[in-house]
Amino acid sequence: MAFGTWIGGFLGWMTAGPLGALAGIVLGKVFDSMMNSVNSPETQGPFEDPFGRQTSDFRHQTSGYQRTDYGQRNSFLFSLLVLASYIIKADGKVMHSEMEFVRQMLRQNFSDEASREGDSILRKLFDEQKRVGMQAFRKTVADCCVQIARNMDYSQRLQLLNFLVMIAQADGSVPQSEITALKECAQWMRMSADEVDSMMGLGKDDLASAYQVLGVSPNATDDELKKAYRKLALEHHPDKVAALGEDIRRAAEKKFQKINEAKERIWKARGL
Repeated sequence: MAFGTWIGGFLGWMTAGPLGALAGIVLGKVFDSMMNSVNSPETQGPFEDPFGRQTSDFRHQTSGYQRTDYGQRNSFLFSLLVLASYIIKADGKVMHSEMEFVRQMLRQNFSDEASREGDSILRKLFDEQKRVGMQAFRKTVADCCVQIARNMDYSQRLQLLNFLVMIAQADGSVPQSEITALKECAQWMRMSADEVDSMMGLGKDDLASAYQVLGVSPNATDDELKKAYRKLALEHHPDKVAALGEDIRRAAEKKFQKINEAKERIWKARGL
């Protein structure tokens, strides 16, 4: 499947800056063809994506109707592939389990063809990393993260980081090199490195991990706990990423549920 079929006419803000440069390198003439198509007079109106939807599509939510911004969505997904290529290779090797996790995520969200194409893009990004060297590629990723920080709100960046943590955890262990890479990406995206620690505790059933998720000490007061939870609930609410599409919103809902499970574990232990 051609990358242009997956992305369609909705390229978003990834067409400029370091992300656009990377897209041009790993996609070559395909990316140039997409740009020419998007910039032609015939394509200045509403676009249809590969699934027959248009930019004017709406999705009903409890808060009203939410437009899916396909340019923002596709920029999010290409950003995910770029950062995933950095995280996966952080320990110097490409683990099958991590690659398969990315393929399954694309397959679930899009199609089998999108999964294969995403796999191809990742491998080309690995080739680019090998061609320029780790330090130069690290600088490119840092520049991409700055571009991401300028164009995504905090909640969308949190969801992007959550996907990266899940990819790192796919093989059952997260070496220090990957934790360091995750925290680098978080900080380059103008986020706290503590967000990585919080997400590493998601889904675990012990009390210490629950405190880790909320980002507070077991010695924190009840008021401090409640304040920390309110902050997390606001930043991680699924509606914050609704414009990226229903599938990404569902992923955010699962993350939000795990945050609530951590909160309930602490509340129960304290009798709140």
